[in-house]
Amino acid sequence: MHYESPIREPLVLNDKTYSQITEDIAAPIEGRANKHWWTLFIISLATFLWGMGCIAYTVGEGIGVWGLNKTVNWAWDITNFVWWVGIGHAGTLISAVLLLFRQKWRMSINRSAEAMTIFAVVQAGLFPIIHMGRPWLAYYVLPLPNQFGSLWVNFNSPLLWDVFAISTYLSVSLVFWYMGLIPDFAMIRDRAKTGKATQKIYQILSFGWSGKAKHWQRFELISLVLAGLATPLVLSVHTIVSMDFATSVIPGWHTTIFPPYFVAGAIFSGFAMVQTLLLVMRKVIPGLQSYITIQHIELMNIVIMVTGSIVGVAYITELFIAYYSGVEYEQYAFLNRATGPYAWAYWCMMSCNVFSPQFMWFKKLRTSIAFTFIISIIVNIGMWFERFVIIVTSLHRDYLPSSWSMFSPSFVDVSIFIGTIGFFFVLFLLYSRTFPVIAQAELKSIVKSSGSQYKKDRKDEH
Repeated sequence: MHYESPIREPLVLNDKTYSQITEDIAAPIEGRANKHWWTLFIISLATFLWGMGCIAYTVGEGIGVWGLNKTVNWAWDITNFVWWVGIGHAGTLISAVLLLFRQKWRMSINRSAEAMTIFAVVQAGLFPIIHMGRPWLAYYVLPLPNQFGSLWVNFNSPLLWDVFAISTYLSVSLVFWYMGLIPDFAMIRDRAKTGKATQKIYQILSFGWSGKAKHWQRFELISLVLAGLATPLVLSVHTIVSMDFATSVIPGWHTTIFPPYFVAGAIFSGFAMVQTLLLVMRKVIPGLQSYITIQHIELMNIVIMVTGSIVGVAYITELFIAYYSGVEYEQYAFLNRATGPYAWAYWCMMSCNVFSPQFMWFKKLRTSIAFTFIISIIVNIGMWFERFVIIVTSLHRDYLPSSWSMFSPSFVDVSIFIGTIGFFFVLFLLYSRTFPVIAQAELKSIVKSSGSQYKKDRKDEH
């Protein structure tokens, strides 16, 4: 008896030929931007400029203009820092880990996810520098030779760990992203009609790529090597960020579950941000709807559902370990989170991160574009609240009741955060107009086996 596995859903819709794929991917770069793109860009640029103004004001006046106080001396800035680093996680995960596992569905989304990683890490890097209060001394965290004075002014500072983790992550992600872009730059170079300048720029960017077999061989080899390097980085970067907290003695932070819990949370929030961006891209660039399909959205929703459930287990584990430890300070820290003055933030976090992804068990909901968009935003709000809850509720009740205090962000705090969101979208929108947003060469490699026409032919045969 002859058995055959069911044919999977096509990853490329509408019977696209190779030349149509090239046209669709090159269109946003060669054509004019539509009104959706301009509307988003102007809003993003306005918020970015406003945020930059508030950063300049902070540097001029000192961080006293933030809502920090003697008890809660780490709050809005570090919350935003951890949130942005978390968002930067999905890009390398989608690209590196799914490449190593030979998942073909990554090919439509990996480029945008990698770009998101780089732009998110840029935002994250701003916060420690501003929080120093004296950003002109930021070079203190670099490994400088002794001629500059003392070597590594404060080597024990967690800021230094973050510098190592994030600079390594950013550099590997940049190389990985750029490597994948080379064949696409060559495609734009060969099509350039608008003038010698455009052609010259893409010629430099494409490093003389000609598509020879030798070039492809090296391209695939280096992609695998970089994927192998980047995969442990996905785990290590957020582990190091979590140790900023876990190595302290503050109740609520001093816990060994932080590294895996932070990594799962980072993948969770990163995938949610990829969903948000891809759904926006599908709207802003109509040609992408054949490549970013409902199947891609559904598969990412499954990852969001699984990582959301892992995060939920981590929350329950934290509560149990606090109870089981018998340490009254630890027990109070968690009781205060759930029932104290910041209980509203704790329950926001719980409902956004643990309950909302459970809707993805239903196929009808996880394949709905509108519902996915709403959930992706809710998840990122929830993950921001998670960082806020971990940081602020652990600090605002000290060992001394006389030093207990509440934190509320100042106008400048909020403006800087909104400014970084604007900056992120400015970078992302500019990227979508200058770089191919989908790896067209990789996409063509799967059209034969994953295009809708091929599926039809196979069905006709049987």
